[in-house]
Amino acid sequence: MLDLSVIILTYNEEIHIRRCIENVKQFAKKVYIVDCFSIDKTAEIAKELGAEVVEHKWPGNQAEQFNWALDTLKIDTEWILRLDADEYLQPELIEELQEKLPTMPDNISALSLPLSRAFCGKILHHGIVNNIKIIRIFRTGKARYEKRLMDEHLSVLSGETVELKNQFVDDSRIPIGQFIDKHNRYAAREAALLLDAEYHLTNTDILPQDHGKEVESKRAQKARYARMPLFWRAFGYFIYRYIIKLGFLDGKEGFLWDFLQGWWYRTLVDAKIFEIKRACGNDKEKITKYLKEKYNISLK
Repeated sequence: MLDLSVIILTYNEEIHIRRCIENVKQFAKKVYIVDCFSIDKTAEIAKELGAEVVEHKWPGNQAEQFNWALDTLKIDTEWILRLDADEYLQPELIEELQEKLPTMPDNISALSLPLSRAFCGKILHHGIVNNIKIIRIFRTGKARYEKRLMDEHLSVLSGETVELKNQFVDDSRIPIGQFIDKHNRYAAREAALLLDAEYHLTNTDILPQDHGKEVESKRAQKARYARMPLFWRAFGYFIYRYIIKLGFLDGKEGFLWDFLQGWWYRTLVDAKIFEIKRACGNDKEKITKYLKEKYNISLK
């Protein structure tokens, strides 16, 4: 076993949790489930598979929940892997970790992993799913999550980051209806982040350390996106993903992913922004107050 602990944040993940735990049990010394009092069988399945389950009330975002886990769990392994319940590591990545992690130089504090996306049970190969790398493994005490409403990433506090070759997979199996409900909830937070990027309402990042080149590039792109015209940018983003980046080559699954996540979701975000601007104009204080009163979103 690798000298590594896995932390998985959960709420009603019985559809995914068995696959996830069985995947990491192949190589991890310890598996921690930080659950938000699930009302399904998430905790029961996790305990059955030998994971340690800790219940903690949802603080409002994943960053605070994960940092609470780092501060509270008695982790005694050298490395930590942060994984979502609907994710798993490809066999090739497990082999790469088993080969490289035990001999990783002391100056390396974090590992950046390539992300592969699956939708409706099919791994996608086109659109914007390629070349995404995310820091997910780090030495204990060497990283924390920045404070953000969503799209949060690990900040490496010291040391260097290296990129691994093989992939982990984001493979949610929730029904389309739940996917839509989930993204409807995300849309208000995404709208708040875009308004923040446009009006500089506040600085949502509290840690200036390294997040990885991919993350910094993505956020620069989002800042440019925030300056583009409402609604047209959502349509243009779909065309970019589905036509220019060849998303159509992934068949029906590729169309659904690019349409729902790329056009429908982005249009919904813009609709919320349109609604907020119509109510508040360009007044920063009014926008901030509106977000708090209507969506319970605080950028402070």
